[in-house]
Amino acid sequence: MSDTPTGRAGGVARRRLLQGALAAPAALAVPGLVGGAAGTAAAAPVVPPTPAGFDPDSPRFAIAVLPDTQYLFDEDRSDPEPLATTFGYLREQRGLANVAFMTHLGDVTEHGTQDEIDLADRTFEALDGVVPFSVLAGNHDIPGGDDQRGDTPYLRAFGPSRFTGSETFGGSSPDGYNSFHVIPAAGREWLVLALDWRVSDAGLAWARGVVDAHPELPAIVTTHDLAYAGDEGAAQLSGNGQRLWDGLIRGKDQIVLALGGHYWPPGRTVLTNDAGHEVHVHITNYQDRYYGGAGMIRLYQFDLVRNTIDVETFAPWFLTREAGERPPLGAEVIELTSDVDRFSLPVDFTARFAGFAPDPTPPSRPPTRVVGRDTVAYWRFDTLGLRGRVEEGASVADGAVAQDLTRKGNDLVVRRLHSSASGLLTRSLDHHDGAPAHASLRFDGGQSPNRGAILEAVEGAPINQEKFLGGYTIEVFLKLPEPFEGNHAWMGVFSWQGRAGDAGKTAGYSPLEPTCSLNVSPERFLQYVLYPHVEDASPTSWSHALPVGRWFHVAVVNDGAQTVVWVEGSPIARNPKQPAHGIATLGRPFTLGATGWDLGFGQGFYGHLGDVRISRRALEPAEFMAPF
Repeated sequence: MSDTPTGRAGGVARRRLLQGALAAPAALAVPGLVGGAAGTAAAAPVVPPTPAGFDPDSPRFAIAVLPDTQYLFDEDRSDPEPLATTFGYLREQRGLANVAFMTHLGDVTEHGTQDEIDLADRTFEALDGVVPFSVLAGNHDIPGGDDQRGDTPYLRAFGPSRFTGSETFGGSSPDGYNSFHVIPAAGREWLVLALDWRVSDAGLAWARGVVDAHPELPAIVTTHDLAYAGDEGAAQLSGNGQRLWDGLIRGKDQIVLALGGHYWPPGRTVLTNDAGHEVHVHITNYQDRYYGGAGMIRLYQFDLVRNTIDVETFAPWFLTREAGERPPLGAEVIELTSDVDRFSLPVDFTARFAGFAPDPTPPSRPPTRVVGRDTVAYWRFDTLGLRGRVEEGASVADGAVAQDLTRKGNDLVVRRLHSSASGLLTRSLDHHDGAPAHASLRFDGGQSPNRGAILEAVEGAPINQEKFLGGYTIEVFLKLPEPFEGNHAWMGVFSWQGRAGDAGKTAGYSPLEPTCSLNVSPERFLQYVLYPHVEDASPTSWSHALPVGRWFHVAVVNDGAQTVVWVEGSPIARNPKQPAHGIATLGRPFTLGATGWDLGFGQGFYGHLGDVRISRRALEPAEFMAPF
């Protein structure tokens, strides 16, 4: 608690759906109250009695932050029930919301007396051995001084001896007032420093040593007095926070987040460290709210797939009670939704961690590890598949040959469309992280005027007339440019040349279109059009809009009866149920880089294409070139 706090009146917050169960099905989401005025919110759903355990490998996890609880442990005015409810909630959410850790930001008690500490000690036992946590001393927990103050009731209850059995506890400073934890989450380890409210020079040196001893771990610093804010929510470092910034945080690039309590109102800011990277600095304190904050927690929900940290603030003590049992003021603070209480932080974790823990790039794989018994054709655009050095932007000449690395005679030959401009097809080192070859081709096709380049199978190549009646899988890595400039509506990724009408097909869009093609719509939806060998039909698959500037693995999988298109190991929604037996090929060339019309070509593809593989059976996602 601040000795000179600035108060702020609370307002009635609109109730919005909480996402308390990150990885749980919708029916199990906790909390999940119905939208509407806070006072009319419905009861929380029942939590399963045996929720799944914490998953340290899931890319989504949560860290719970608990600020100043001192008004709940205040002499004979104490009431631990709100905090006990919060701890019960966290125990339940350990598996449902994948809660990795909880950190208390200090001022556990109001006076730090033996009685107050003992009551807090007993309350925290609910988490011991269930949810790993850290605690640090605030100014109200100890008689004064820095971390060299010696023995106190706080130290005896919340010092190193409490955590020796914790699975995350890494150690403490010699005085016992500073500690660190190593948390397994999202398939890696994270470092949490819990620092005394007044760290000595020796304590700072110890903290620097801990960070240095864990050079590849992203780190979070927690302390009591770090920053303060006005009612507008813009935070700035306090005097003690500036000392921590100068003596620890700014020079350690691993520290990505710093959290403090002590002051209210809450606030946040972003600072730039010595490496030029962002450090998020947040104040979290709700002791000025009704019932001393009622054990309110802030949940930091890390999502390494979406590259986002979603933050929400709520009070389980009010949330988990029936609407009629909540006091009117409690109903107003079930959840806080201001810009400093509920927000999302975009974080490119790979880029942010690259300076101290770069993700190893998967090595390229030789063709022998990509070509299997059922592989019909395999092309790649590094030196193994396309002769010559791979230099960024180097033009690929007409007549260049991309070898079929199955050695089955399905080589592709480069040909420009409508123009001889060298820039229409160039080499690139850009590639999907999971691609076997660390190279690609950049196509610069377009309209008005039509232009492009293609790679088409040589005359007599078996792929030109393969019917695939037993099923098939066509895989390609592709990336649409950012910025995505010009009109490229209905550009083709691959196709078999020929006319559907020549195959006797009458049920499709036009007898002039090819019998099989993968295209990109004006909205950047993938469209897979097929005229099966057996049926007079044209079952067509449609994906979602593909973001630009990102590589995707696309797989068209036919099991001999129906077709499913997969994007990044995920089946798209709009796959037709129509039977689809084989491909009505006509002996004309398989083509990369365009879709023909009436035996001719208009525009070519615009973007990057990487490895392409065709198999004569339906592959499982684990068998894709980028296994999912």
